[in-house]
Amino acid sequence: MSSAERLVCYPQDMSNLQNLISNLISGNDEAAEAAAGEIAAFGADSLPALRELLSSENADHRWWATRTLALISEPQSSALLLESLRDLELEVRQCAALALKEQPTPEAIPALIATLGDQDQLLSRLAADALIAVGTESVPSLIEILKNGKQPAQGAAARVLAIIADTSAIPVMFDVWEGGSSIVQYWIEEGFRRMGVGMTFFNPE
Repeated sequence: MSSAERLVCYPQDMSNLQNLISNLISGNDEAAEAAAGEIAAFGADSLPALRELLSSENADHRWWATRTLALISEPQSSALLLESLRDLELEVRQCAALALKEQPTPEAIPALIATLGDQDQLLSRLAADALIAVGTESVPSLIEILKNGKQPAQGAAARVLAIIADTSAIPVMFDVWEGGSSIVQYWIEEGFRRMGVGMTFFNPE
């Protein structure tokens, strides 16, 4: 259901929106989750209030704003999620990366690529999954990381390329395989399997 369709069910009562925002940041997770769905029904009209929450000193408020943005399919929502991906609080960044998986956008590629090497394995994994959701448009940046990146970003890039299975990555994957870590080699081999490239690719003799 689109934002416009949801608005048929939820009239644009801005005073009601403010009440829902209060529930969102009430500290009651059940009430906040319910409020997030109703706030999302306001679509773009809810974004100014959510943008303000992203500036809050309270990390929990920023998390719930990010959680709600994940439910709003608007271009401006994706831009705000990129702000959350740079948040100082790890859990907010994790929430943003998960949201960008649900709302994939090429504009997020640089920020997601930069997150691949994060020390937090969950955040790195969520960023990788978001890049998978973006698809082939992320391949050139991933190839660069595979060629010149350091672990763990290089291993994460190999995994994403394997799952996207874009054949344009084959030459670089072949070049990197021999000197790659066990993780890199595993995912390159998995990528070749998915693309129908046999192991004879490594040993043409």
